[in-house]
Amino acid sequence: MKLLLDTHTFLFAINEPERLSSSVRNALLNEELSRWVSVVTLSEIILKIQVGKLNLPAEPAYYQKHLSELGATVLPVEARHSFDLIRLPLLHKDPFDRLLIAQARVEDMTLLTRDESIRRYTVTTLW
Repeated sequence: MKLLLDTHTFLFAINEPERLSSSVRNALLNEELSRWVSVVTLSEIILKIQVGKLNLPAEPAYYQKHLSELGATVLPVEARHSFDLIRLPLLHKDPFDRLLIAQARVEDMTLLTRDESIRRYTVTTLW
């Protein structure tokens, strides 16, 4: 199974692991499962830092260190991910989340998220 961490899950994993559900915590500890963080998540974090919605370091080394500690690979955005957006009904209007949903669907990944709105889509989730 391939795990794609949404933005909250990634932030909880690196800053507040106690906020992760036991299912997500166990999945992240399972060495047989691959862990992925999308460039979409990293972009969302940086944009939120810049506008003052997140008080976290803006240094790339901080996130690279945590990605390495999680054993996570960065998932780039490809055209096929964007093309899947057209198939998604407008149940959720957050562009970052919609692109994460599309990536998870196209790459056959399980999206680790606590967001109830995301669960309304045809995408495998875990929380």
